[in-house]
Amino acid sequence: MLKSISIFLLAFCSFAHLHAQNNAIVQEGELGLSVGVAQYFGDLNNRNDFRRSKPALGVFFRKQFGNYVGLRLSGHYAEVGYADAFSKIAYQQRRNLNFKSELWEMSVQGDFNFFEFIPGSPYYIFTPYVTLGVGTFNYDPFTYLDGVKYYLRKLGTEGQGSPLYPDRKPYSNQAFSFPLGMGIKYNLGKNINLAFEISHRFTSTDYLDDVSSTYAGVSVFPLQFNGKTNPAYLLQDRSYETGTRIGEAGKQRGFSEQKDQFLFAELAISISFSSYKCATPKTP
Repeated sequence: MLKSISIFLLAFCSFAHLHAQNNAIVQEGELGLSVGVAQYFGDLNNRNDFRRSKPALGVFFRKQFGNYVGLRLSGHYAEVGYADAFSKIAYQQRRNLNFKSELWEMSVQGDFNFFEFIPGSPYYIFTPYVTLGVGTFNYDPFTYLDGVKYYLRKLGTEGQGSPLYPDRKPYSNQAFSFPLGMGIKYNLGKNINLAFEISHRFTSTDYLDDVSSTYAGVSVFPLQFNGKTNPAYLLQDRSYETGTRIGEAGKQRGFSEQKDQFLFAELAISISFSSYKCATPKTP
């Protein structure tokens, strides 16, 4: 009996000592880099297919408030793009539009750990987490015609800026993003952490792909411009490359009721900054 009590007390004291040591470690924050892929969803990829993913790079700083909650400031560079040629829908194949764009995003996100996460402790080295926040990003969709690069926003491919469509204003190349995602974080040793995260970006724009509403019609785009074939005439309706033109004024070109979106899937490595609590001295 005395032996059992002694073993129990020894185990309890050991646990209490380890717990006190872990509580003495305070994670202040992390500085890290991420690399992965970006995937676009929108009028050209309306079936949410995971195809034509493009590279994404990021940097971030996370301020930790305890072992469960953190506030992250991050910056991303990514490429997105898609083409109607990848669709299985006959109408989209005939529509024959495509785009690419570079994204530059800054965001603020709250990160919430499921478990305690204490780098440097052998007992709290792993946790799943969720993240959500708000950001802003810059984009400028472009495409190629006969090997020449054209930025589509300047061309007003849906009649933006035309007196025939006074309600269609040129869209901004800045928009808001709303990250929502989840990930897994693991402490590799000392202050080095490894994480994998998938975060979806809802956005405030439907022009990430330069496609939103209806065709403006050829009357908006003269065939000749400055003595040359008008690129806007050729790029607002590229169905001529797959058959007869389908872009009559008022005919559906995109779906304006749903905003465009994108997703990041990333692997991140970070350095933790920790401090140590000093024991409160006992007063006699």
